[in-house]
Amino acid sequence: MELNAKPRSSQEKLAEGMIPAVAYHKGQNVSFAINRKEFDRAFRKQSTTGLFDITVEGSETFPALVKTVQMDKRKRMPIHVDFYMVTYGQAIEVNVPVHTKGKSAGEKEGGLLDIVTHTLHIQAPGPRRIPAELVIDVSRLRIGDHVTAGDVKLPEGCELKADPEQIVISILPPRLSEEELAAEAEAAKVAGLVAAGELTEEAAAAILEGETSIEEAKEASDDEVVSGPEKAAGEGNEE
Repeated sequence: MELNAKPRSSQEKLAEGMIPAVAYHKGQNVSFAINRKEFDRAFRKQSTTGLFDITVEGSETFPALVKTVQMDKRKRMPIHVDFYMVTYGQAIEVNVPVHTKGKSAGEKEGGLLDIVTHTLHIQAPGPRRIPAELVIDVSRLRIGDHVTAGDVKLPEGCELKADPEQIVISILPPRLSEEELAAEAEAAKVAGLVAAGELTEEAAAAILEGETSIEEAKEASDDEVVSGPEKAAGEGNEE
């Protein structure tokens, strides 16, 4: 993507519609101004992996990649750009976005597609060989399956610089409904009460079957504990 720029000093007032930019290369900094709308339009298309051929008026064209963009949060427009110069034909490390294609078998079964890693760190053989994206076909993945960084097919000449065991995509089990979550929470609570001796196994089973509530079962259990000694005392008095 070609980008025309105008030279500027740090004290120079910018013309309407222009924003400041700096390109860095081994201690060499080049300051210039670029058209805000032109840059914003180009950057939205190619992000940080797209190569810019920057021509500063009165100077030679140089290739560069975007390093950082400072944004106006209210207007959502760039207000300053940092580039870093690159060399044609020289290997370069970059983060490339990960995208998917197809619908997984696991999703068709009710599972959820989880993109764990949204970018992968790779080395491209040159700035013009940087892939715009890495596309992963997920159609054969079932619930419980995952794709690691080492599984991702890279363009010819590119090398993976991330951990090959790093999980990129997972197919998760279906999310529980509110009713299922409530049932799980109740089951855990009942198990805790049984372990603490506050409920019998029979009472726990009745609760989980929906025949009674935890409160009712606990009250019944308390009544049994109280009535036992009272009954024994009464029988002793009769004698």
